[in-house]
Amino acid sequence: MRLDDDAPGPLLHRTDHAEPSVFLPENLLREARRQLGLADGRVPSVCLLDPDGDVVRHLRRTDQATRSETWACYHTELWGTEVAGVPIGIVGCAVGAPFAVLVAEQLFASGCELLVSVTSAGLIETDAAVPRIILIERALRAEGTSSAYLPAMPYSEGDPVLLDQAAAGLGRAGLDFVRGTTWTTDTPYRETASALGAAAAAGIMAVEMEAAGLYAFAAARDRPVVCFAHVTNQMAQVAGDFEKGPANGVDLTLALVAAVATGIATGVATGVATGVATGGDPN
Repeated sequence: MRLDDDAPGPLLHRTDHAEPSVFLPENLLREARRQLGLADGRVPSVCLLDPDGDVVRHLRRTDQATRSETWACYHTELWGTEVAGVPIGIVGCAVGAPFAVLVAEQLFASGCELLVSVTSAGLIETDAAVPRIILIERALRAEGTSSAYLPAMPYSEGDPVLLDQAAAGLGRAGLDFVRGTTWTTDTPYRETASALGAAAAAGIMAVEMEAAGLYAFAAARDRPVVCFAHVTNQMAQVAGDFEKGPANGVDLTLALVAAVATGIATGVATGVATGVATGGDPN
């Protein structure tokens, strides 16, 4: 088939969301194991996406993580550690929705049962301080990955029961956070004043690069995914931007993951949604 100027509609405007994919993560992992000579293995049930790579670098530097010998991904390494008694698998530097979702698909195909993403984000709100943590409830779909998983709609939504359970866990751990909306972009260097102004007018709190794709994947595949935005910067418009706080945010990130895992485990054990937004204003 030749894709003329007037003929790429099925690729640009996806309508095949209910159709299974020909290319499957399980099959890719099978071939990777064969080529790389890896044994079968499972990842920890709780995994973290660390787009900046700060957590992985810190844990490696301080000898607090072990590299998985069975993680059959061509593009990344998986590192294991333990936080508050919870084993956690961590993949660093999976930046942007396409890469994050590629890794997410492979993690869930390898035994992951809960995926948490903690990504750096730029401040859009005009009256908020940085750094701050946003438990992302929904993300504006200004990237292409989400459209391959879900039909067209403005936002990708996190699972409300999962988010309530996560929020309850964060509250019990005494962690400071707010719940709200972000803008997922695949073009960070096209964050114009017009775009930022429109986002602010829509009540969007911050801009990041993964959440809309991850939440679309989660909804389409029925996978438990919780996304955080660690708001660290004002698009480098001020001196001293991009600071994450003590220990470059590593301790906070790991505490978030452990609290979410505990909160969700408690919610599952009780069999009810918490309905608690302990961290702050839901807007």
